[in-house]
Amino acid sequence: MFAEPFDQKDGYRIWLDLEETDELLAAATSREERIAFALGVRSGLRVQEIVSVEAKDVVSTSAGPRVRVWHSKGKEYRETPTTKDILAMAETVADLQGPETPLVDHSTRWVQRHLDDVTGELAADSDEMWQYVTPHDLRRSWATLLSADIDDPLLIMDFGGWEDIETFLEHYRGSYSPAVQRRELSKVDWLDVGERAVGEREPELALLDDDSAARFSEVEPQG
Repeated sequence: MFAEPFDQKDGYRIWLDLEETDELLAAATSREERIAFALGVRSGLRVQEIVSVEAKDVVSTSAGPRVRVWHSKGKEYRETPTTKDILAMAETVADLQGPETPLVDHSTRWVQRHLDDVTGELAADSDEMWQYVTPHDLRRSWATLLSADIDDPLLIMDFGGWEDIETFLEHYRGSYSPAVQRRELSKVDWLDVGERAVGEREPELALLDDDSAARFSEVEPQG
């Protein structure tokens, strides 16, 4: 975890590495928590976008699974990459509850409150800096994880809906995240820091486990 002092209410900007994003998702206590957190750290959505995504907005394309994030007027959207797990979850929700069903049918305050609850538990068990993690930090962590493998910042900006490259570089993409540090320091022979870098393994989200399937079976399809 990389933290940078930030003169705002939260106190720090936080960048999570891949293992920590996995840890966060594993610590979620419900399906909706896992989806909300995953839309942040796996698709880079803003908190208000997380609660606006409907089942029909997660689509399969020739370039892989995508989340369509609609602009305020509802006529234009951007597409950002997502995982096969989120796609499968959205398809299940669409089949059982209808395509216009929100994946996270709650307010932005709900997302913040539940993130606080989960990160509070993680802070008590491990690194106290977990307590400072906000929904913005999920998005900035996603951008930094992508930038470790994608050289073109404009592509990441397009995925994330940023228009100002200076804002993107200053506030979101971490130039010296733990993953970048590990990757660069692994080139130094006399430092034993390990060779694993971000992107070497595919993150797996247990969004459709047996318990989730059982819960879905209890929901009556629409119509």
